[in-house]
Amino acid sequence: MKKSLNKLLNSESFMGLVFILPALLGIFVFIIIPIICSFALSFSKWDLLNPIKFVGLQNYIELFKEPLFYKILFNTIVYALSVSVFGVIIPLILASVLNSKIRGSEFFKTAYFLPFITPMVVIAVVWAWIFDPNIGFLSQVLKIYINWLYDKNYAMIALIIVSVWKLIGYNMIIFLSSMSSISNSIYEAAKIDGADNCSIFRKITIPMLSPTIFFVVIITIISSFQVFDLIYLMTEGGPFDSTNVLVYAIYKNAFEFFKVGKASAIAYVLFAIILVLTLIQWHFRKKLVYNEK
Repeated sequence: MKKSLNKLLNSESFMGLVFILPALLGIFVFIIIPIICSFALSFSKWDLLNPIKFVGLQNYIELFKEPLFYKILFNTIVYALSVSVFGVIIPLILASVLNSKIRGSEFFKTAYFLPFITPMVVIAVVWAWIFDPNIGFLSQVLKIYINWLYDKNYAMIALIIVSVWKLIGYNMIIFLSSMSSISNSIYEAAKIDGADNCSIFRKITIPMLSPTIFFVVIITIISSFQVFDLIYLMTEGGPFDSTNVLVYAIYKNAFEFFKVGKASAIAYVLFAIILVLTLIQWHFRKKLVYNEK
């Protein structure tokens, strides 16, 4: 028995378990338990002060009867789809250009990636100045006098611009890394056959990059649906809830209105939306990804 115990303690599997145990405990304490608790709270009413009261599906019923919820849901979908489209297409084009070894490509790679590692607080302050209708860059240099962040018709557009600008560098680096694995002999053979740059990009680069594009689209959509900090720092959901999104609504209901049950219900509606979108994309991956089996 003692020999078996010593053998177990000295085994690689046991040592591996010891090393990953802190991470497993962190996941259980800070992720698994909160998920279970928030799911239970979505069927309850709680204001952080009084005892928790079970109400069944009432939070979900009230949520789907509320007109504001559909406006917030629409805002979230518009924001997420816009950022996902422009946040994938623009980096893909830039990566293709920089991959052609143009002069100063290393400088441009660094310049495009810097916004991604810049704190969101700094980005929000700088862009709030840029969009300022009186002293901002757009007003003074481009002579465009639009009240960007305070006009319900332009506030969401401004946030999409900032989000795409911040995301470009990260997605571009991912595409560049994937492009480096494509053999130059494929491009050389295509040029010998008389293919122009557009045809090469459309018929060679995009199919070869389709697994990476599929991955980037999924993570971009998921992160876009979870946007919070940019909304909180620049518009606080305004004006007139024109930039209010699901995660910001969760924050408002939980920590300003003290409706924890409703906030939890919104969180699980968001979870369901992201899950369904991801499953749909995964279902069509064989058609979207080149040589996927």
